[in-house]
Amino acid sequence: MTMHAGGMFDVKVTPQAAEDGDAGLGRMSIDKQFHGDLEGTSKGFMLASAAAVVKGSGGYVAMERVTGTLKGRTGSFVLQHSGTMTRGTPQLSVTVVPDSGTGQLEGLTGTMNIKIDSGKHSYEFEYTLPE
Repeated sequence: MTMHAGGMFDVKVTPQAAEDGDAGLGRMSIDKQFHGDLEGTSKGFMLASAAAVVKGSGGYVAMERVTGTLKGRTGSFVLQHSGTMTRGTPQLSVTVVPDSGTGQLEGLTGTMNIKIDSGKHSYEFEYTLPE
């Protein structure tokens, strides 16, 4: 059965030092605090690029390990992000990496929708867990 979770999160993105040959790619570390149905933290890394010619276009990929409690079940799992922005129009996919769940979150599958409204971040998480 598909379940739903939601809440807010705080995020800190810290640029990492560029290396020769990065070809216009930015690397950042990610630190998050989740609140609501998912209470916990995450740490991860992001690789991003903005279009040099057309403002409002670019893309990013990221991996983050979430550790905490999802509606009373404790453990960790990994989220994989893939996002593109085409002339200001976003398209984002955030998916639980298969078989990355640990503890009481073993077997977790799902997708997360991230919303940003007036600088506030929120999530809607649609997921399944074994009985």
